[in-house]
Amino acid sequence: MLRLTDIKLPLDHPPEAIAKAAIAKLGIAPQDMTSCTVFRRAHDARKKTAILLIYSLDVEVKNEASVLNRFASDPHVKPTPDIDYRFAARAPEGFSKRPVVIGAGPCGLFAALILAQMGFRPIILDRGKVVRERTKDTWKLWRKSELNPESNVQYGEGGAGTFSDGKLYSQIKDPRHLGRKVLTEFVKAEAPPEILIEAHPHIGTFRLVKMVENIRDTIESLGGEYRFESRVTDLDIETGPDGARQLRGVGLADGTHIAADHVVLAIGHSSRDTFQMLHDRGVYVEAKPFSIGFRIEHPQSLINVARFGPNAGNEILGNAEYKLVHHAKNGRDVYSFCMCPGGTVVAAASEEGRVVTNGMSQYSRKERNANAGIVVGITPEVDYPGGPLAGVNFQRKWESAAFVAGGGTYAAPVQLVGDFIKGVPSTALGSVIPSYKPAVTPTDLSSCLPEYAITAIREALPVFGRQIRGYDMNDAVLTGVETRTSSPIRIKRDDTFQSLNTKGLYPAGEGAGYAGGILSAGVDGIKVAEAVALSMLAG
Repeated sequence: MLRLTDIKLPLDHPPEAIAKAAIAKLGIAPQDMTSCTVFRRAHDARKKTAILLIYSLDVEVKNEASVLNRFASDPHVKPTPDIDYRFAARAPEGFSKRPVVIGAGPCGLFAALILAQMGFRPIILDRGKVVRERTKDTWKLWRKSELNPESNVQYGEGGAGTFSDGKLYSQIKDPRHLGRKVLTEFVKAEAPPEILIEAHPHIGTFRLVKMVENIRDTIESLGGEYRFESRVTDLDIETGPDGARQLRGVGLADGTHIAADHVVLAIGHSSRDTFQMLHDRGVYVEAKPFSIGFRIEHPQSLINVARFGPNAGNEILGNAEYKLVHHAKNGRDVYSFCMCPGGTVVAAASEEGRVVTNGMSQYSRKERNANAGIVVGITPEVDYPGGPLAGVNFQRKWESAAFVAGGGTYAAPVQLVGDFIKGVPSTALGSVIPSYKPAVTPTDLSSCLPEYAITAIREALPVFGRQIRGYDMNDAVLTGVETRTSSPIRIKRDDTFQSLNTKGLYPAGEGAGYAGGILSAGVDGIKVAEAVALSMLAG
């Protein structure tokens, strides 16, 4: 089979044009092509009046060797690569050792799934609740201002990615095509099959809920065991005469001890009390860069017209996305983060007395507003020196400030973009209605972030307005604050995926500083699961 790439067709092409384009590219007779399937589809909207669809195709042809020889120097005609996933190991029959996976977000989910598929019957611990109960608790915050610190947007089955746009693409290097394994398992769990084809696939919250349940059913059918509302509060670490540290088990908040010498730590980017416990137990932790800022909302129709021109509203294109970057005069980089077309801004706090925002979309992306984080990069050396956990305290400071600015009720502080640029408080809303629930409070956002971040964002917004016409419109809304862009720490690991100084502990995913988003977290979970399996079999 051959992989053809960079096949360009007009947006309104008929279905049969795809096979015809493949035949024309290869210069063969129609009868010499026996099959043609779409592997990937993207679009090029640089010319708004002539938007192109760009395909990668897998085709079967007669005399394949001869065709390949004719295109030997063409990078867009190659043999189709082997992207099938192959398990790194298999547990022998009767194998009694069981690994533990802490966390049931995307990373923990795929670590557990791969371990279960290899026959290792993992035990999965999550401090939160099953996904549907967790969803009810999350809605209580959004509707009634009632926060459950153990069951919310950050904690519970499915992880923070459940309440997001459900983006399934990443810029990680993936030579083994592990991302394809993640997507394939999602489709098995009732994700839309088109996620295997779209260049920028997404799922959305409601579909993710059902998929997470289906994957849980698969893991349990293979001998895995879930234990929800099981918060890990301690590590049982054995120190040898040479000072080497070996993990022997974990302790739970209810006093339970679980013996295990292979533990996957997939705790997500907001498990602050667990970060503290790890540091207290001597696990090597270091501060890492992350970003802080606000959520910005515009009418989705404005973004569609700016990106697609007369093709705005085309069903194939859907609602438009964007990606923006500006290097400010004060040396700070300002950029858009986690853009959610046709979505909502959601309350994402996990601690009482603090306001945190995130963006979420459903699969349809049919809500009125577009939203994205507009964030500023920060570093521990410059912005939060003081130890491995200083970034956590930094986040808390600004989340508490947002809580106060919003009125102390989990209402979020908001400001019109026009007022923010002019440096005056907002006293009322304009034409853009904020989507954040339970409520918003028009105010001055300058108290909710450091001065350098306010200055950089204030400079960036008019620049972005020159790239996307109307982006700096007066009535666009900024909502504070966005602080959970990534983990504020990294739990460093060696080339066996184990903690630098605690053998048997496998830091993984976003919380450990090794992923950023659903797909990359799932891929990291697969890699860690493979390392665990090989280590267990090695004795």
